[in-house]
Amino acid sequence: MGLIERIYEAAANVGFLKSCRWTPASGGAPQTFDVGFAAPDETILEGLTGATEYVMSYPASVFVGLAPRETVEIDAVAFQVREIRAVGDGSEMRAKLTRL
Repeated sequence: MGLIERIYEAAANVGFLKSCRWTPASGGAPQTFDVGFAAPDETILEGLTGATEYVMSYPASVFVGLAPRETVEIDAVAFQVREIRAVGDGSEMRAKLTRL
């Protein structure tokens, strides 16, 4: 187990992470892992409206094959993956999500 996996395990043990379930579109077995999840509120257009960017982060060693347009479920809410990128040295991934 690498450093990033140990960090995520420690964060999960103290309740900082959310459970995420992904069933690969290719028909593979469903996978569940604890991920970092954020839905920060931000004011745009001079306070006339608000926008929310849903983002999840996870070790690169899990959810291998997750791609844009796939669906994940976090706390019983479905999200479509819009974009995935590696963070830092590539041991962590960050996915932008759209709530369905």
